[in-house]
Amino acid sequence: MISKIEFLDYTIEEREATEVLNPATNEVVGKISMATEGDADKAIERANEAQKQWKATPVWKRGEILNRFANLVEEKSEEIARTLSLESGKIIREAESEVVDVSRLFRNFVEKARHVYGENIPLDYQPGLENDIFLTRREPLGVIVGIVPFNYPTEIFSQKVAPALSTGNTIIIKAPQDTPLAILKLEELLYEAGLPENVLQVINGSGRVVGQRLVSSPNINAVSLTGGTDTGIAVSTSAIKQLNRVALELGGNDPLIVFEDANVEEAVKQAVAGRIPMNGQTCIANKRLIVHESIKEQFTKLLVEEIKDIKLGNPQEPDTDMGPLINEGAVKTVHEQVEHTIFQGAKLLLGGEIVDYRWYKPSVLTDVTPDFDIAQDMEVFGPVFPIIGFKDDEEAVEIANNSIYGLNGALFTKDVNRAMNIGYQIESSIVSVNGASAYRPDVAYFGGYKMSGYTGNEGLMGAIQGMTQVKNLALRNSLNIYNR
Repeated sequence: MISKIEFLDYTIEEREATEVLNPATNEVVGKISMATEGDADKAIERANEAQKQWKATPVWKRGEILNRFANLVEEKSEEIARTLSLESGKIIREAESEVVDVSRLFRNFVEKARHVYGENIPLDYQPGLENDIFLTRREPLGVIVGIVPFNYPTEIFSQKVAPALSTGNTIIIKAPQDTPLAILKLEELLYEAGLPENVLQVINGSGRVVGQRLVSSPNINAVSLTGGTDTGIAVSTSAIKQLNRVALELGGNDPLIVFEDANVEEAVKQAVAGRIPMNGQTCIANKRLIVHESIKEQFTKLLVEEIKDIKLGNPQEPDTDMGPLINEGAVKTVHEQVEHTIFQGAKLLLGGEIVDYRWYKPSVLTDVTPDFDIAQDMEVFGPVFPIIGFKDDEEAVEIANNSIYGLNGALFTKDVNRAMNIGYQIESSIVSVNGASAYRPDVAYFGGYKMSGYTGNEGLMGAIQGMTQVKNLALRNSLNIYNR
């Protein structure tokens, strides 16, 4: 399979091809052609040319095209979800839910773009300017480069493409090499819906080659990246040399705090629900369980009971609870992180096993102390549950904040005053009370604190602002209503 964008002048036969594998079976799901630096340059050139027409397209017409696309996604949802599940290892019901997100996000961003208003700002507070009319409006930035991760490709595609297109930008998506196929299906449907040529381009290729070429170009206007922190640092370093805007949503080691007055059974269920999706490979998953010493034994026992019967298997089967990790390298990394934590002194109560080179059994680690790597900056991208004890509220906050990351967080308590006080102290972009940290409403100013990125770059509120710029227009001496 190749991108619909034939005008990049390459086909699989003419460019290096790479296979997309089903992580559950290692079977080939499809083939994609790998772009070159020259292809990236051509994409940027054509995006700039297309942006002139797209910027001049009225909001209502852009909305018609994007809403038509949302309808097509709903019509093709079963096919898209199956493709997504096959290439990612995501269980089918999660894939189906993610495809639902696509159509909803596009419709919501279209509606939001219809209500991006300018201002008429009176200047009569400043002597000599009282008869000027001062107007503002928001205009598109121009050409956006979006870099999409492997774990939620269609949702993150939508979080970048929908706000970019609805506000008049053109966008080039650097697709993830492991999971590009569902994105390519969405691209085809956007053009079927009537999107003008080159307004969206999806490029497959190496991040070190194609990605680097895109983000370092002086002929783009912004970069929106979802990915690892190291990648974010490298991308922002390249982009800032051209003074291009950068939106980063990066790694996380999200804390989930359970206080002594919490509903322990519910906290356990939420901790599992917030960790297992995408087989443990979610940036906003709760990755550190910080539990009060008085209930730690009860919490641990219930947690083991909750996850010991999780069914590993074929993601396409409806009764499968958890699929494989994205590749064998990912499995090896998670296993090494678990073994490292045991070496530091943790006790393995459950899991710690690789199944058929692809699956990793949900693992519970106890006797984890705040000085362990997993309790601080070691992000584990797999179904691992380290339990860290604490004695009082101050210590809980200290453990939660003792990390370079600050993406999401969660806490469980029946005391609303404690919830508010602790919630405001946790250094995370979103803090959930009595719910898992894997929480991202469409309207949220989404991003991160510290090395997790920039708060407010994504979501219905943040992305629209981030992909537009303010134009000021002054009509000088146009009024005659004030005495000078």
